[in-house]
Amino acid sequence: MSQLVYSSKINKIRSFALILIFAGILLMYVGLIFKSREWLMVIFFIFGLLAIFASLIVYLWIGTLSLRAVPIICPSCEKPTKMLGRVDACMHCKQPLTLDKDLEGMEFDEKYNKRKYAKQKNQSTD
Repeated sequence: MSQLVYSSKINKIRSFALILIFAGILLMYVGLIFKSREWLMVIFFIFGLLAIFASLIVYLWIGTLSLRAVPIICPSCEKPTKMLGRVDACMHCKQPLTLDKDLEGMEFDEKYNKRKYAKQKNQSTD
């Protein structure tokens, strides 16, 4: 059986923003195909610019999130990394990480970061 590989939340969001940039540039190149129909070319250019502006917004958002992330040293690779939420993965070696003592030793699952899970956990302990 293959081992699951996890990815850091910060890296996932940065990858999404990079894909938006490439999609925007690709849309503008497709717009060049329609030089004879200016209105269609302008539409593709506008969609391309919107994708690039959306990428800018995502990069600004992840930058502010990254400033609030908890900086830690990965126990596996001993490199500095940042954690968002209760569980995350190392940016370098993809090692699952948690700072929550209740989750230590448990199977890594992204659901631990959701408020619904924390709410259910609090209700079960009451």
